[in-house]
Amino acid sequence: MDRPRFGVNYTPSKGWFHHWLDFDLDAVRTDLDAIANLGLDHVRVFPLWPVFQPNRTLIRPRAVEQLVALVDAAGERGLDVNVDGLQGHLSSFDFRPAWTLTWHRRNMFTDPDVVDGEAEYLRTLARALADRPNFIGMTLGNETNQFSDDPHPDPDRITPDQADHWLRRLLAACEEGAPDRLHLHASYDAAWYLDDHPFTPAHAARHGFATAIHAWVFNGTAQRYGGRSFAADHHAAYLMELSKAWADDPHRPVWLQEVGAPAPHIPADHAARFARSTITAALDCPDLWGVTWWCSHDVDRSLADFPELEYSLGLLTNEGAVKPLGRTVARIIEEVHADWTPPPPRTTALVLDLPDAAKRSTCAPGGAYFEAFMKLAADGERPTAVLAERASDPAHLAARGTTRLITVEDAMPS
Repeated sequence: MDRPRFGVNYTPSKGWFHHWLDFDLDAVRTDLDAIANLGLDHVRVFPLWPVFQPNRTLIRPRAVEQLVALVDAAGERGLDVNVDGLQGHLSSFDFRPAWTLTWHRRNMFTDPDVVDGEAEYLRTLARALADRPNFIGMTLGNETNQFSDDPHPDPDRITPDQADHWLRRLLAACEEGAPDRLHLHASYDAAWYLDDHPFTPAHAARHGFATAIHAWVFNGTAQRYGGRSFAADHHAAYLMELSKAWADDPHRPVWLQEVGAPAPHIPADHAARFARSTITAALDCPDLWGVTWWCSHDVDRSLADFPELEYSLGLLTNEGAVKPLGRTVARIIEEVHADWTPPPPRTTALVLDLPDAAKRSTCAPGGAYFEAFMKLAADGERPTAVLAERASDPAHLAARGTTRLITVEDAMPS
């Protein structure tokens, strides 16, 4: 695996993601200058789905042109770009086109016309960017799995088989638009932690070029163990290693695509240290593709109704000043560029026994598997995860470099 990449989720300083309504390329360039000055090498950007596709058969050419202009501006500053398509969901706000809601309510995962429209939209964006040398590829959308199940207030319910079909169909559309680019999908952690959730760990670890990890400690980790805890610092690395239990490729890339320091779960005076601890732990995970911090700029407090934690997640202030958090991330990048050695295999694997594959809450904060993994890590082990049904497969273990198996019971003796 090459040296890991470092990027940021781009939150425009002027107007947040509503900037697509009044697109100002000069303001975008200013933001991208500040991002590039931190030493970052890529950005993840978020078209708003209803702005780009207000009607099922209308994908606005001007909006697509503006996206291409943003990608070109990033390239001029040495930044590669990953584009999320179906937004979908951002920072507690949902953005769904009117042609999927209320009087036109249709399931976004299963209705044939809706899925055809989604596929054409993703294909169109990918095709528009296919010849840009700094275009990484498409992510289907930001945490689209949250639309499929509780706790969403109005979910489009589906089965795991339907989720699998949807992922395959839309990833194929991205490939049709931009062949041989790095396309993937991204789920929030219900895929790993929530019993009976229709998007599964296997979906996350087997579809797309890499496994996307979105690691947020406000999911119960900080509440249960504390924002300054070992568990908080190692939550992202835990999810990365947990994902490998389901991967068919023993060296499948893992992309830490979202991680941030949400206050007050992570105290403001601890954010920089949290970033260093979290990124250091992630760098000790083999097959890391990259780390993409959430986010570039703080949200302007003149914008109303955001959860409080969303306002202060940036590496930069809303005015573009570098925060202590941003300086820490920049220093980490300098250190990795100066001296990078890939981590050795994790030879110890904690066996994950899920008699009912749909029941995965043991992996969540407070679960027996989570606690056993964290105990091993805190004791100085470098554990990874292996499914019980693969623990007796010598070829699988050898391919991953696993030489020692530990059960949850062994790790947590009563």
